[in-house]
Amino acid sequence: METTDIKDVVREKYARAAQSVAAGAKGSCCSGRSGCADPITSNLYGSGEVDQLPEAAVLASLGCGNPTALAELKPGETVLDLGSGGGIDVLLSAKRVGPTGKAYGLDMTDEMLALARENQRKSGLANVEFLKGEIERIPLPDDSVDVIISNCVINLSADKDRVLREAFRVLKPGGRFAVSDVVTRGAVPAEIRKSVLLWVGCVAGALDEAEYRAKLEAAGFEAAEIEPTRIYRVEDARAFLAEQGIDAGAIAPQVDGKFLSAFIRATKPAACCDRACCG
Repeated sequence: METTDIKDVVREKYARAAQSVAAGAKGSCCSGRSGCADPITSNLYGSGEVDQLPEAAVLASLGCGNPTALAELKPGETVLDLGSGGGIDVLLSAKRVGPTGKAYGLDMTDEMLALARENQRKSGLANVEFLKGEIERIPLPDDSVDVIISNCVINLSADKDRVLREAFRVLKPGGRFAVSDVVTRGAVPAEIRKSVLLWVGCVAGALDEAEYRAKLEAAGFEAAEIEPTRIYRVEDARAFLAEQGIDAGAIAPQVDGKFLSAFIRATKPAACCDRACCG
């Protein structure tokens, strides 16, 4: 698919999800089938985290992890969520950084932005701002945020190199990249890979974990590491694969355990502060 086609598909699916939640429907996976995302999106947040958030923010969550819990946010920090959707991770971040901090959410879908802003209003949080834009062109200045989070959105971009370069640009020196994302592990036949990733992430764009690490380093990041948080088994996708005409049992040896959600960390190098470190 062309880059513009992928963006149109993602925008349409997330717009539909936002409209569904706004209309009072229960959350569903991004492929539109009720219940099909349970192995991916269920039980990501503790009840203590979401009890005081607007229900629509929780229902609109289409992520595969909980980056706010793993990013070790500190009071006073500025956080940016790439692909913020209904705003759940932005609102959780705002609580963690406190009134002296700031949480930005960036999304390209008008319907999701409207839902997120309504969720912010209901939450009463003032240290939140939702921005319209694309993660390949972040509308913030250089060196302006302490932490970048994202919840299984970067895998949807057709230009991940540009996303990572933009993330590097807006982070302050010493800033942290701390995202949840879908990655693959090891070789998988192309058609099978496409079908399973359509189930996991709507668009079959997940990177192999080694390639993800290499792209982070190419963008300028250091100390890149990938920590699996959920490993998907072929049984999780059996019904979806059957709809695609694929025998899950037959392909299990080729795909089982090779698709996973992971917490991905990296750091922007700190600024040089004396002559010694600059050589």
